[in-house]
Amino acid sequence: MKKKHSGGGGANWMDTYGDMVTLLLCFFVMLYSMSNLDKEKWIALVQAFNPSATVEESATSQGSMASQNAQGLTQAQVDADIETLYEFMQNYVQQSGLNGQISVTKGNGYVFVSFDNTVFFDGNSYTLRDDGKAILDQVAQSISEVSESIDEIRVLGHTAQEVEDEPNNPTADRFLASNRAAVVTIYLQEKNVIDPARLVSVGYGQWRPISDNDTSQGRAQNRRVELLITGLNIENSMEDDITQYYTIRSGEDAALGGTEGTAGTSDGQTQPQTGSDQEG
Repeated sequence: MKKKHSGGGGANWMDTYGDMVTLLLCFFVMLYSMSNLDKEKWIALVQAFNPSATVEESATSQGSMASQNAQGLTQAQVDADIETLYEFMQNYVQQSGLNGQISVTKGNGYVFVSFDNTVFFDGNSYTLRDDGKAILDQVAQSISEVSESIDEIRVLGHTAQEVEDEPNNPTADRFLASNRAAVVTIYLQEKNVIDPARLVSVGYGQWRPISDNDTSQGRAQNRRVELLITGLNIENSMEDDITQYYTIRSGEDAALGGTEGTAGTSDGQTQPQTGSDQEG
């Protein structure tokens, strides 16, 4: 007896068609939502599909992120914070009896602090002394109080020319100055008082003296570590050093400025530091 075949299965194509339409709908909804996503949501979406993915941002985006700390600040507040920092450092130097070893000056939008080398290091060493750490603890405390108003802290390492008319060995000279600046920078960074992107260490070696190298006293003055602490310029985002970096890197035109290579004087003026000095 022959079995009758049922007509079942004739509508199976509807299941496939329905799945396809549903997937297309989801796809177009996702495209529409992506058109309205901001940067953070887009990054989250990409990483949701591929956790190992990294999303590169443009230089402009990086610059915008760099100046987020300035939101809510006014230039008057920044200027007041820089003045507060200056007064704190001045009072600390006077109360601690370190007038001969630390000098503090202020210019337009920055504070300049110069430390005698013996405050932090022994001769020909870049190991930070314990008493130097105690001083940096006070510096870090003062910075933490006004950190949102600070654009950059530049740590400058200097040496002195040990032999008259004979420059130091370039390798030893540059490394010693750079290592001393780096050690101070690292100590401040580990205090978590400011965004590490705003900390910069520079080693000048013997080449920016403030005295002659003919006497031991002059050489002692040339051996120093300095802090150049600049405040944000709220009215001009390109005065933010991080924004400036990413703009320069991208090749965009920017009006470059700054106070690198200058030292503040007590009357608020600046004077270039040029010449040659050395260290031992």
